[in-house]
Amino acid sequence: MSQSAPKKRSAARKPPKTLLRQVGRAIADHQMIREGDRVMLGLSGGKDSLSLLHILLHMQRHAPIHFEVEAMTVDPQMESFKPARLQEYLEQLGVRWHRVTQPIMEQAEGHMKGDSFCSWCARMKRGVMYTTLREQKYNVLALGQHLDDLAESFLMSAFHEGRLNTMKAHYTTEKGDLRVIRPLVYVRERQLRDFAAEAELPIVVENCPACYTQPTQRAHMKALLAEEERQTPHLFRTLLSTMKPLLERSSA
Repeated sequence: MSQSAPKKRSAARKPPKTLLRQVGRAIADHQMIREGDRVMLGLSGGKDSLSLLHILLHMQRHAPIHFEVEAMTVDPQMESFKPARLQEYLEQLGVRWHRVTQPIMEQAEGHMKGDSFCSWCARMKRGVMYTTLREQKYNVLALGQHLDDLAESFLMSAFHEGRLNTMKAHYTTEKGDLRVIRPLVYVRERQLRDFAAEAELPIVVENCPACYTQPTQRAHMKALLAEEERQTPHLFRTLLSTMKPLLERSSA
Protein backbone atom coordinates (compact mmCIF):
# COMPACT_ATOMS: atom_id res chain seq x y z
CA MET A 1 0.00 0.00 0.00
CA SER A 2 1.36 3.41 -0.96
CA GLN A 3 0.48 6.49 1.02
CA SER A 4 1.07 10.14 0.26
CA ALA A 5 1.74 12.59 3.07
CA PRO A 6 -0.42 15.73 3.11
CA LYS A 7 1.05 19.13 2.47
CA LYS A 8 -0.42 22.53 3.20
CA ARG A 9 -3.97 22.51 1.90
CA SER A 10 -4.72 24.65 -1.14
CA ALA A 11 -8.15 26.15 -1.67
CA ALA A 12 -10.56 23.34 -2.52
CA ARG A 13 -13.41 24.13 -4.89
CA LYS A 14 -16.61 25.17 -3.14
CA PRO A 15 -19.49 22.96 -4.31
CA PRO A 16 -22.81 24.59 -5.28
CA LYS A 17 -25.18 25.45 -2.43
CA THR A 18 -27.74 22.96 -3.72
CA LEU A 19 -25.23 20.12 -3.46
CA LEU A 20 -24.15 21.17 0.01
CA ARG A 21 -27.75 21.45 1.15
CA GLN A 22 -28.71 18.01 -0.17
CA VAL A 23 -25.67 16.31 1.32
CA GLY A 24 -26.09 18.16 4.60
CA ARG A 25 -29.70 17.00 4.80
CA ALA A 26 -28.73 13.39 4.07
CA ILE A 27 -26.00 13.46 6.72
CA ALA A 28 -28.43 14.90 9.27
CA ASP A 29 -31.34 12.60 8.36
CA HIS A 30 -29.21 9.48 8.69
CA GLN A 31 -26.73 10.66 11.36
CA MET A 32 -23.80 9.82 9.12
CA ILE A 33 -20.97 11.88 10.62
CA ARG A 34 -20.43 12.37 14.36
CA GLU A 35 -18.00 14.20 16.60
CA GLY A 36 -14.52 12.69 16.37
CA ASP A 37 -15.24 10.44 13.39
CA ARG A 38 -12.31 9.46 11.18
CA VAL A 39 -13.78 9.30 7.68
CA MET A 40 -12.05 7.44 4.85
CA LEU A 41 -13.42 8.25 1.40
CA GLY A 42 -13.45 5.46 -1.14
CA LEU A 43 -11.97 7.41 -4.05
CA SER A 44 -12.27 5.75 -7.44
CA GLY A 45 -11.19 8.90 -9.24
CA GLY A 46 -14.56 9.26 -10.95
CA LYS A 47 -16.73 12.37 -10.89
CA ASP A 48 -18.88 11.10 -8.00
CA SER A 49 -16.16 10.34 -5.46
CA LEU A 50 -14.08 13.39 -6.42
CA SER A 51 -17.11 15.64 -5.99
CA LEU A 52 -17.83 14.03 -2.63
CA LEU A 53 -14.24 14.73 -1.59
CA HIS A 54 -14.74 18.47 -2.10
CA ILE A 55 -18.09 18.38 -0.33
CA LEU A 56 -16.61 16.63 2.70
CA LEU A 57 -13.65 19.03 2.83
CA HIS A 58 -16.00 22.00 2.74
CA MET A 59 -18.14 20.52 5.52
CA GLN A 60 -15.06 19.68 7.55
CA ARG A 61 -14.11 23.36 7.53
CA HIS A 62 -17.59 24.64 8.39
CA ALA A 63 -19.31 21.94 10.44
CA PRO A 64 -19.86 22.49 14.18
CA ILE A 65 -18.21 19.14 14.87
CA HIS A 66 -14.65 17.89 14.31
CA PHE A 67 -13.99 14.97 11.99
CA GLU A 68 -11.05 13.81 9.89
CA VAL A 69 -11.00 13.02 6.17
CA GLU A 70 -8.56 10.86 4.21
CA ALA A 71 -8.96 9.09 0.86
CA MET A 72 -8.14 5.64 -0.44
CA THR A 73 -8.14 4.08 -3.88
CA VAL A 74 -8.24 0.37 -4.55
CA ASP A 75 -6.13 -0.25 -7.64
CA PRO A 76 -7.27 -3.54 -9.26
CA GLN A 77 -4.07 -3.61 -11.33
CA MET A 78 -5.81 -3.37 -14.68
CA GLU A 79 -3.86 -1.75 -17.47
CA SER A 80 -6.79 0.56 -18.27
CA PHE A 81 -6.90 2.06 -14.76
CA LYS A 82 -4.26 4.71 -14.03
CA PRO A 83 -4.94 6.49 -10.72
CA ALA A 84 -1.42 7.90 -10.18
CA ARG A 85 -2.52 11.39 -11.26
CA LEU A 86 -4.57 11.62 -8.06
CA GLN A 87 -1.46 11.77 -5.88
CA GLU A 88 -0.35 15.30 -6.76
CA TYR A 89 -3.91 16.60 -6.71
CA LEU A 90 -4.60 15.24 -3.22
CA GLU A 91 -1.28 16.58 -1.96
CA GLN A 92 -2.36 20.03 -3.16
CA LEU A 93 -5.58 19.63 -1.21
CA GLY A 94 -3.69 18.45 1.86
CA VAL A 95 -5.49 15.10 1.89
CA ARG A 96 -3.59 11.94 2.77
CA TRP A 97 -4.05 9.30 0.06
CA HIS A 98 -3.86 5.53 0.46
CA ARG A 99 -3.39 3.57 -2.77
CA VAL A 100 -3.93 -0.14 -2.22
CA THR A 101 -3.19 -2.59 -5.02
CA GLN A 102 -5.08 -5.83 -5.42
CA PRO A 103 -4.92 -8.06 -8.56
CA ILE A 104 -8.70 -8.42 -8.72
CA MET A 105 -9.01 -9.41 -12.39
CA GLU A 106 -6.35 -12.08 -11.97
CA GLN A 107 -7.97 -13.41 -8.79
CA ALA A 108 -11.39 -13.54 -10.44
CA GLU A 109 -10.17 -16.08 -12.99
CA GLY A 110 -9.45 -18.62 -10.27
CA HIS A 111 -11.96 -17.79 -7.56
CA MET A 112 -15.15 -16.32 -9.03
CA LYS A 113 -18.05 -18.76 -9.22
CA GLY A 114 -21.61 -18.16 -10.40
CA ASP A 115 -21.53 -14.38 -10.14
CA SER A 116 -21.02 -11.37 -12.38
CA PHE A 117 -17.53 -9.92 -12.38
CA CYS A 118 -18.89 -6.50 -11.38
CA SER A 119 -20.53 -7.90 -8.24
CA TRP A 120 -17.48 -9.98 -7.35
CA CYS A 121 -15.13 -7.03 -7.92
CA ALA A 122 -17.28 -4.73 -5.76
CA ARG A 123 -17.19 -7.22 -2.88
CA MET A 124 -13.43 -7.65 -3.21
CA LYS A 125 -12.84 -3.89 -3.19
CA ARG A 126 -15.10 -3.49 -0.18
CA GLY A 127 -13.12 -6.10 1.72
CA VAL A 128 -9.85 -4.31 0.90
CA MET A 129 -11.33 -1.01 2.06
CA TYR A 130 -12.54 -2.50 5.35
CA THR A 131 -9.08 -3.93 6.01
CA THR A 132 -7.43 -0.58 5.26
CA LEU A 133 -9.79 1.31 7.57
CA ARG A 134 -9.00 -1.06 10.41
CA GLU A 135 -5.26 -0.81 9.80
CA GLN A 136 -5.38 3.00 9.71
CA LYS A 137 -7.75 3.26 12.71
CA TYR A 138 -10.55 4.88 10.72
CA ASN A 139 -14.15 4.13 11.69
CA VAL A 140 -16.26 5.49 8.78
CA LEU A 141 -16.11 4.58 5.08
CA ALA A 142 -17.72 7.17 2.78
CA LEU A 143 -18.89 5.97 -0.64
CA GLY A 144 -19.99 8.01 -3.65
CA GLN A 145 -23.22 6.35 -4.79
CA HIS A 146 -25.93 8.87 -5.66
CA LEU A 147 -29.70 8.91 -6.15
CA ASP A 148 -29.49 7.55 -9.70
CA ASP A 149 -27.49 4.56 -8.39
CA LEU A 150 -30.09 3.91 -5.71
CA ALA A 151 -32.94 4.06 -8.22
CA GLU A 152 -31.17 1.62 -10.55
CA SER A 153 -30.52 -0.79 -7.67
CA PHE A 154 -34.16 -0.49 -6.58
CA LEU A 155 -35.43 -1.50 -10.03
CA MET A 156 -32.88 -4.29 -10.38
CA SER A 157 -33.99 -5.73 -7.05
CA ALA A 158 -37.70 -5.49 -7.92
CA PHE A 159 -37.31 -6.86 -11.45
CA HIS A 160 -34.76 -9.62 -10.90
CA GLU A 161 -34.91 -10.55 -7.20
CA GLY A 162 -38.59 -10.14 -6.42
CA ARG A 163 -38.01 -7.86 -3.44
CA LEU A 164 -37.97 -4.18 -2.58
CA ASN A 165 -34.41 -3.19 -1.79
CA THR A 166 -31.73 -0.62 -2.50
CA MET A 167 -28.41 0.59 -1.09
CA LYS A 168 -28.34 1.77 2.51
CA ALA A 169 -27.63 5.38 3.31
CA HIS A 170 -25.82 4.39 6.53
CA TYR A 171 -25.11 1.02 8.10
CA THR A 172 -22.73 -0.75 10.46
CA THR A 173 -20.65 -3.69 9.26
CA GLU A 174 -21.22 -7.17 10.65
CA LYS A 175 -18.26 -6.90 13.03
CA GLY A 176 -19.76 -3.70 14.43
CA ASP A 177 -16.52 -1.70 14.26
CA LEU A 178 -17.04 0.24 11.03
CA ARG A 179 -19.83 2.39 9.63
CA VAL A 180 -20.49 2.88 5.92
CA ILE A 181 -22.13 6.09 4.71
CA ARG A 182 -23.41 7.34 1.35
CA PRO A 183 -23.76 11.13 1.70
CA LEU A 184 -24.88 11.59 -1.94
CA VAL A 185 -28.12 9.60 -1.66
CA TYR A 186 -30.25 12.72 -2.30
CA VAL A 187 -28.07 13.98 -5.18
CA ARG A 188 -28.63 13.42 -8.91
CA GLU A 189 -25.79 12.17 -11.08
CA ARG A 190 -26.11 15.14 -13.44
CA GLN A 191 -25.41 17.55 -10.58
CA LEU A 192 -22.11 15.79 -9.91
CA ARG A 193 -21.26 15.75 -13.61
CA ASP A 194 -21.85 19.50 -13.83
CA PHE A 195 -19.76 20.25 -10.74
CA ALA A 196 -16.90 18.01 -11.88
CA ALA A 197 -16.79 19.78 -15.25
CA GLU A 198 -16.99 23.27 -13.75
CA ALA A 199 -14.32 22.52 -11.13
CA GLU A 200 -12.13 20.73 -13.70
CA LEU A 201 -11.70 17.75 -11.41
CA PRO A 202 -8.95 15.30 -12.49
CA ILE A 203 -11.23 12.45 -13.52
CA VAL A 204 -9.63 9.02 -13.74
CA VAL A 205 -11.46 6.91 -16.30
CA GLU A 206 -11.73 3.21 -15.45
CA ASN A 207 -12.52 1.26 -18.62
CA CYS A 208 -12.85 -2.19 -17.14
CA PRO A 209 -12.81 -4.75 -19.99
CA ALA A 210 -15.19 -7.03 -18.10
CA CYS A 211 -17.77 -4.25 -17.78
CA TYR A 212 -17.68 -3.14 -21.41
CA THR A 213 -17.72 -6.48 -23.21
CA GLN A 214 -21.47 -6.90 -22.67
CA PRO A 215 -24.40 -4.73 -21.55
CA THR A 216 -25.13 -4.88 -17.82
CA GLN A 217 -28.43 -4.92 -15.97
CA ARG A 218 -27.52 -1.58 -14.42
CA ALA A 219 -26.94 0.02 -17.83
CA HIS A 220 -30.35 -1.24 -18.94
CA MET A 221 -32.02 0.24 -15.84
CA LYS A 222 -30.23 3.56 -16.40
CA ALA A 223 -31.62 3.74 -19.94
CA LEU A 224 -35.08 2.74 -18.74
CA LEU A 225 -35.11 5.47 -16.08
CA ALA A 226 -33.86 8.08 -18.55
CA GLU A 227 -36.67 7.28 -20.96
CA GLU A 228 -39.29 7.38 -18.20
CA GLU A 229 -37.95 10.66 -16.83
CA ARG A 230 -38.49 12.28 -20.21
CA GLN A 231 -42.19 11.53 -19.76
CA THR A 232 -42.29 12.17 -15.98
CA PRO A 233 -39.91 15.00 -14.95
CA HIS A 234 -40.55 14.47 -11.21
CA LEU A 235 -39.73 10.75 -11.43
CA PHE A 236 -36.68 10.78 -9.15
CA ARG A 237 -38.43 12.83 -6.45
CA THR A 238 -41.15 10.18 -6.40
CA LEU A 239 -38.62 7.35 -6.36
CA LEU A 240 -36.72 8.92 -3.47
CA SER A 241 -39.95 9.13 -1.50
CA THR A 242 -40.64 5.47 -2.31
CA MET A 243 -37.16 4.32 -1.32
CA LYS A 244 -36.73 6.33 1.89
CA PRO A 245 -38.12 3.57 4.16
CA LEU A 246 -35.58 1.18 2.60
CA LEU A 247 -32.47 3.28 3.13
CA GLU A 248 -31.88 2.12 6.69
CA ARG A 249 -33.05 -1.49 6.48
CA SER A 250 -31.99 -2.73 3.04
CA SER A 251 -28.85 -4.73 2.34
CA ALA A 252 -25.66 -2.92 1.40
